[in-house]
Amino acid sequence: MSFSSNVKKELCANQSGDREMLKAELYGILLFGKTFREDSIVFTTESSHAAKRVTFLLENLYTPIIEKQAALRTRLGEGHLYKIIVADSGDCARIFRDFGHNGPQITLRVNRANLSADELPAAFVRGVFLSCGSVSDPVKSYHAEFCVPYKNLSADLCKILTEATECGFAPKTVRRSGNYIVYFKGSEQICDLLTYMGAPIQAMEIMGTKAVKQVRNNVNRRINSEVANITKVASASAKQLEAIERIKKTVGLEALPDDLKEIAALRLENPEMSLRALGENLSPPISRSGANHRMTRLLEYADFTEETNG
Repeated sequence: MSFSSNVKKELCANQSGDREMLKAELYGILLFGKTFREDSIVFTTESSHAAKRVTFLLENLYTPIIEKQAALRTRLGEGHLYKIIVADSGDCARIFRDFGHNGPQITLRVNRANLSADELPAAFVRGVFLSCGSVSDPVKSYHAEFCVPYKNLSADLCKILTEATECGFAPKTVRRSGNYIVYFKGSEQICDLLTYMGAPIQAMEIMGTKAVKQVRNNVNRRINSEVANITKVASASAKQLEAIERIKKTVGLEALPDDLKEIAALRLENPEMSLRALGENLSPPISRSGANHRMTRLLEYADFTEETNG
């Protein structure tokens, strides 16, 4: 089951018995479905949970004659398409008018009279999501969207969302394949959206996934940094060992000043040791910068002896 399916499953488990909230949720489902007219009400979904939810809401609020259909998807991949049909045109007209709509309408708009109480917009948005919403798997990306069939409805939805001032929603809109996509990016906005609609468990799942990602990224950065440091030390050490070998072959290590002779011997015994560790193991110990200074002199000495003996 996809993450989006889990969100819809949690939303459909809402146990509110308040009639007005149930009605607002049903209104969001039907209005943002592709067929909501005075003579026809059809809700089509890929979610079995959403199909059961709209059936429950219709039966409890309006008791219409309902026809249920389920068909295997042939072009979209595995799974089913569920179709819930209000079979009687009289029932369609009764439901359509009860939500404040009358006659044929070229463009549907949200009837705000159905969202008059403070708690109703969240229930309405929950229904809209069940009808046309989706959210990506947070392991892959942070993206939630509503695929809205009509421009005016997308504008109305954006207005309702931005009016939830306690959430600070900032939805964006884009046109895609004849639909209007109202979408959110960013884990914080999506978590707030899911919590607002009534899916706090899945919101926590996003936060948990984000935390795991952050830990993994921090570990990877640390590993990469350590690998880079090891590579840098190894490269410097190889260069130093090569210089020491050149000195041995030309004038011999005995020709070196005592301080350079000491650090050259220590490097030969400890090719993997860092400059800081080399400095700490000298007698007396010196700082990393002191050890680096000696190594720079050693490299210069190797170049000089090679030129003079070449």
